[in-house]
Amino acid sequence: MERRIEAYTVDGLTIEYSIIGKGVPILVFHGGHSNCYEEFGYKALIEKGFSLITPSRPGYGATSKEIGESLLIACKFYRKLLDYLNIKKVHILAISAGGPTGIYFAATYPEYAHTLILQSAVTKEWLTPADKEYKVANIIFRPKTEKFTWKLISMINNAFPQFIFKQMFPSFSTLTFKEAIDKIDMTDIDAIRKMNNRQRSGNGFMIDVVQVNEASTEILQAINCPTLILHSKHDGSVPLEHPYFAHEKIPFSKMTLLDTWGHLIWLGKSGEETDKKLIEFLTSYKIQ
Repeated sequence: MERRIEAYTVDGLTIEYSIIGKGVPILVFHGGHSNCYEEFGYKALIEKGFSLITPSRPGYGATSKEIGESLLIACKFYRKLLDYLNIKKVHILAISAGGPTGIYFAATYPEYAHTLILQSAVTKEWLTPADKEYKVANIIFRPKTEKFTWKLISMINNAFPQFIFKQMFPSFSTLTFKEAIDKIDMTDIDAIRKMNNRQRSGNGFMIDVVQVNEASTEILQAINCPTLILHSKHDGSVPLEHPYFAHEKIPFSKMTLLDTWGHLIWLGKSGEETDKKLIEFLTSYKIQ
């Protein structure tokens, strides 16, 4: 995939973004610990003639952390980016911890949002200070330590890819490794290794754990574009209450629960079903 990396500076702040492919634009809000170099799910969309515009969200990559003061402020900058690129209408694809951003953008700027797709997305309260995962993340993924955390994970993963895959598996799936073995493709091990090599938290993840709780019921109910919710039945990172909640609150939504092995719905032997459902939805709501 040929990826173009650009930086857009406005009001003294910078948005780093990538563009891959030529065709109908999809604005991608990546998940946690990621950036504009994200890859999961891109290949099938590029092959079907879509163009993916992926800004590094605030605090990730080279995007200014100040843009992340609130979801409202961040979405104003994404709107400015679309205006700068002369794009009037997009499909919005929001992934995991990027879910609240996609939800907020679709609700706040309906004139730009042709459709909304939520993939393994956070849609309600998640990771509060009382949660064990929050406390751990606040230590290992805080800006002063995250670089060393990811360097260590990457080093061990490159040396022992199968070992790390098994160690990380419970964080992605509610299934045991034994229960999921028939759903796992052997290429998943290397996909996880590559993911760990490109991931960084910067200031972004600590911004995420605050902002994921900003998307309210009222914001979900304000979305008026066709919405597709894709979530694994076995997601161990974002519980099933999230897709059900979004489906209940978003007026024009369709929910599909996938039989993939976990949170990373593009991997595994059922990963092609994820691509198929997404492309069917996008082609049924073409941007004119």
